[in-house]
Amino acid sequence: MARKKRKKKSRGAKRSRRRSLLLATIASAILAIYAAAGVWFVHHPSEWIDQKKSDHPRLSSALLWIGNPTGDITDALNLTGRDVVYEYDEEAPSGSVLFAGIPVRTGPKAPADIKVLDRGEFVIGWSDSLRRPVWCAYHVTKESLHENLPRPGFTKDREVPLAPKPSDYAKSGYDRGHMAPNHALATRYGEEVQKLTFRMSNVVPQTPALNRGPWRDLEHRIADLWTAKYGEIWVITGCLPSKDGQKIHGTEIDVPSAFYQVITAQDGLDIRMLAVLLPDTTPWNAYVARNIVSVDELENLTGLDFNPNLPGFISRPLEAEKPTRLWPIRAIDIFRLILLRFM
Repeated sequence: MARKKRKKKSRGAKRSRRRSLLLATIASAILAIYAAAGVWFVHHPSEWIDQKKSDHPRLSSALLWIGNPTGDITDALNLTGRDVVYEYDEEAPSGSVLFAGIPVRTGPKAPADIKVLDRGEFVIGWSDSLRRPVWCAYHVTKESLHENLPRPGFTKDREVPLAPKPSDYAKSGYDRGHMAPNHALATRYGEEVQKLTFRMSNVVPQTPALNRGPWRDLEHRIADLWTAKYGEIWVITGCLPSKDGQKIHGTEIDVPSAFYQVITAQDGLDIRMLAVLLPDTTPWNAYVARNIVSVDELENLTGLDFNPNLPGFISRPLEAEKPTRLWPIRAIDIFRLILLRFM
């Protein structure tokens, strides 16, 4: 009798395990289908997504919730999405701060008083009327030659009389946002260049959520992940003027309405280009990939030509097309990418 009872218990345990395995398999399949649907959803044009959010808010929210983090990883592993890459028969301008010339003003949307400040490893397009940079260009080499250095204090730029004082940002509600980034330039070019990035001529008012969230995410992808895969990278950062003349209280410092980056790499003869536009209201946990634009769109918004020395036959297709993802990274760096969301 005892042996029969043990056999019945054994058969019952096996059935229970099979049932649990079947349920786990079904749940995994449902989750995989849900994730795949989310990834498919987030790779549509932003206008299409906005329309679906308006028509089906709950379903869209559910698909974005799973699609954004999953798509970030599948894009990074080169499984989904596409880049804008074209072959060019000229070698990359290695060691040069600028990939294809200094940004040129093409229309009234850009301030008329932009003057160029050459900082050696980066260049600033400064506006006295806005009391802040309009754009900044820098390059990041593949190798990090210096350790992460302690952050120095912000200093007034005595070469730029109308540059703000660090105290002008005190209790304003805005971070002192770097245009030329601290981390990338300090680790490549050392302490003296790092100090130049802390001059107030390199600073713009940026909301803490944007500065410490998506903007930081993008800066670290460039400095730590994309250089490891693509080598030297050229970047133009900048910001759009305020829409209603907003200024930091008690100052003449213009508060930007949006921030952008134009990022270029050349691997062999293949040039890849990526542009993002982040409104100042962007939340800290936003996914940068949802803010990709074409370079042409950005040039129309800013009144600037970002690559004036690039021949038309290569600049036209590169700048007209819009990628559907941020650039892939090396598979061994995928955990570093995931950690960026939590650091």
